[in-house]
Order: sequence, then structure tokens, then C-alpha cells
Amino acid sequence: MTHELTRRQLGRTAIALGVLGLPGSALAQQKFFRIGTGGTGGTYYPIGGLIANAISTPTLNASAVATNGSVANVNGIVGGSMESGFSQADVNYWAYTGTGIYEGKPKVEELRAIANLYPESVHVVVKKGLGAKTIADLKGKRVSLDEPGSGTLVNARAILAAFGLSERDIRPEYLKQQQCAEKLKDGSLDAYFQTTGYPQGTLSELAATNGFDLLQLSGPEIKKLQEKFSFFADDEIPDGVYKDVKGVKTISVGAQWVTSAKIDANLVYEVTKGLWSDKTRAALDGGHAKGKSIVKATALTGIGIPLHPGAERFYKEAGIIK
Repeated sequence: MTHELTRRQLGRTAIALGVLGLPGSALAQQKFFRIGTGGTGGTYYPIGGLIANAISTPTLNASAVATNGSVANVNGIVGGSMESGFSQADVNYWAYTGTGIYEGKPKVEELRAIANLYPESVHVVVKKGLGAKTIADLKGKRVSLDEPGSGTLVNARAILAAFGLSERDIRPEYLKQQQCAEKLKDGSLDAYFQTTGYPQGTLSELAATNGFDLLQLSGPEIKKLQEKFSFFADDEIPDGVYKDVKGVKTISVGAQWVTSAKIDANLVYEVTKGLWSDKTRAALDGGHAKGKSIVKATALTGIGIPLHPGAERFYKEAGIIK
């Protein structure tokens, strides 16, 4: 028995020494970089997955994590449950400055930008035959504004207010994209808001089955909204992006990749360099329709918070900033 135990101990010791003795082993050097995205039916999640797979190396393990979206990602970065996340330009600005939805809350002064990615278009999806022509027509209707913690919810409240409405004037629900689509199909929901890059998967499926209409976001109410919130840009969802759905004028905000000032500069430099590599370019171009919109030329467009030093180093080397 003693002899057997000794052999086991020796075996374990040999294995331990073998692992410890591997100079520069991946186990010792591997770095983890989580990317908070959004719901699995949206655009953040598949884009995050493409980027994470493309930038991962034997020593960098990047992964896309499904979340409730922009606000949840900012909170996750501050709380340390993720190293980075995708978030709307408006949410980032408000968090960093302690204004807007962060009024009266501590400023998220550690928030730093890695890159601007693509424009997110505000979709106001309405049931076919509802007869709604403008946001004002949603009064008294069953409308989902998206989940708490999402950038869509923030946008929806601002847009409703621009047309003189609040949550008291509608029958509000707070649902994920897939739940919204299912409830629109069975008639238990009249409309829902979704700020996302088009074409969005859940909406493409809904268009091919039950169909839907989009509400136009234009006119004096929207101009006034843009004067108040300059991060809302004019945008358009073209005809045919969704099967048999007529295109509309709308507004958009930038989808941005953010992190914390506490994350190591060399790690963020490696991540930023990986984002703009040929490997990632091929993955984005071939993996998602919105991937083609993620280009180095607009990497710094609409960023209202400081760049992370690691990202700044890359952009200086690339000649994008002086």
C-alpha cells in the first residue's frame, strides 16, 4: 500500500513539475478578453462572435457573451464581469459624463473606447394592418421598448417624448427581440422598438413569415430630438432590406466597442490590432451583412469618450491619428 501511494505521489509530482517546467506555456500566458454583446437574436451577438473568433490566438482567448445590451455592458465592464462590450454612442457619452440616463449617478470615468463599429438604425416595427403612420399613433397600443439595460429602451423613451408620449400613454412591455417577434406574430403585441444594425436576423425571419411595417422617423419632432441629442444621425432603412417591407427614413446611433481604463494597454493594443487585421476583415465581410460597414476609415467617428491608450497607440501607428 505504501509503495503504491508513493508511486501515485511521484506521478502527480512529475506531472506538476512537467507543467510548471514548460517555459512560456499557453496555460501560463493565455489572456482572456470577454466581449459583452446583446441578445442572441440581435446584431451585436453575431458580430461579437465573428470578431472574437478572428482575434483569438493561442495566447488570447476572446469570447462573445450574450447580455441585455449597451447599459448592461457598461455596468459589466465597471463591475469586472467582462473586459469589454458593445454599446451605443449615446449610452457611452451619458455614462462617462454622468448625464442623460446617468444623471445623478456616479460618472463612469474609467470607460474607454476601442473603436466605432457601425451605425445602428432605430427600427419601429408595427403589426401589418395596424394603420399606424407616426409614433403618435402608438398611443394606447401594446408596445415593447426592449429590456432594461438595453440602449433601445433609452432611445425608445427619447423618441416617444419627442412626440409628446411617455410610457403612461402606451401599454408598455420590456421584451427581448425574439419575444417581440413571437408576440407580434400571435397578435399580443402591436409594435416594438429595436435599435440595431440592419438586416437583423429576427426581423428577416419575421418579414419572411408574418411580415410587418416600419414607422418613419422624420419631420419636425425628429429634428428637435436631434438638436437635443446630437448623436442621433439621419439614416434610412432601404426598400427590400426585409422581404416585402417598404423602406423608411429613420435615425441611427453608432455601435461602439468600449473597455475600461484598468485593462492592460498591451492587451487592448493587441485586441485593436486584431480587429483591423486581414483575418478579421475577411470574417466580417463574409460573416454578416453589417460586417462590411465596420471599416478603419470610420473607426473614430462619433466617439465622445477617451480612447484607451492601447487603442490610441494602434491608431497612431496606423496613421489614423497624429
